[in-house]
Amino acid sequence: MKLTSTLLATSALTLVAGTASAIDLTLVSWGGAYQNSQLKAYAEPYMAEHPDVNIIWDESSAEAVAKLRAMNEAGNITWDLVDVTVSDSIRLCDEGLAREMDFDNELAAAPDGTSASDDFGDTLNNDCFIPQIVYSTTFGYRTDLVGDTPPSTVCDIFDLEKYPGKRSLQKRPIDNVEWALYCDGVAKDEIYDVLGTDEGQARAFAKLDTIKDQVVWWSAGAETPQLLADGEVVMGSTFNGRLFSAIAEQNQPIAMLWDMQSFDLDGWIVPAGLSAEKEAAVLDFLKFATDTQRLADQAKYISYGPARASSAPLVGKHDALGIDMAPHMPTDPANASNTHLYDYGWWADNRDDLDAKFQAWLAQ
Repeated sequence: MKLTSTLLATSALTLVAGTASAIDLTLVSWGGAYQNSQLKAYAEPYMAEHPDVNIIWDESSAEAVAKLRAMNEAGNITWDLVDVTVSDSIRLCDEGLAREMDFDNELAAAPDGTSASDDFGDTLNNDCFIPQIVYSTTFGYRTDLVGDTPPSTVCDIFDLEKYPGKRSLQKRPIDNVEWALYCDGVAKDEIYDVLGTDEGQARAFAKLDTIKDQVVWWSAGAETPQLLADGEVVMGSTFNGRLFSAIAEQNQPIAMLWDMQSFDLDGWIVPAGLSAEKEAAVLDFLKFATDTQRLADQAKYISYGPARASSAPLVGKHDALGIDMAPHMPTDPANASNTHLYDYGWWADNRDDLDAKFQAWLAQ
């Protein structure tokens, strides 16, 4: 009799727990501070409004393409929403592994009625990709090592006479060849046309040759902030969030140079082949998580700009530091007067070739 009572009590608890989690959604992201910003800005508020939904996190975004291919081949899709880079979203969309979106009907309009597609603008890179954040590769410089006139354009990187000293650049062709051509006089909207020729590539490397012996090459995003903090370089490129940490959290004598910052994007894809119930639940969450307010809220936790134009004016203070986040966002109008957006398709077609040429140039 006692055993029966115990079993009944256990069953009752199970039913109660089950009613609180009528549907589980598995969201895939990158872990760390970025995933925590998603948890705080999107997931927790959504679950508070929808107690029948339970969000489970997986930190496998770096393996998204391979794993979704395997799931599709096995006919068993276990992920419901996946955070990916733009380049991965292109592959997943092209291979039919990501669901195409009807952006204006399936995502929220801006508060003033602007359609989602107009509000997201150029960040809508392909039919399957739903942007969340804009981050950038940009430059920081030592405020005490640049004299009375700090650098104001990306082309100051190439001016060794005005700004002597070491620079740090990422050890890859992306960004560097675009900046080189731009600073060699190529119009921004013609960079990829020029870079698509052998002569244009040679021109980019020739421009980089002018500072090559003053460059420290980095592979990890933390390297440039450390090199700047140690005074080993005068200026250097890295991800804007890394520079934000050095400036705002560590009080280093570093400032940002936003000119021609290279925008990059992170966002969601919905795996193709979800059940009707799962797809409906995912789309409801997605509409909530990518609306104007939620994308602005994410900026409380990380210094990456919201992908919607209407979110930028709503960016407030850092949740822990209490500082105004707008000046630290790559998308803030004061920082975004002259930006560079990758041609992802061009790099998908030419990356292997340019990587090989870049490594050969480094070895010369």
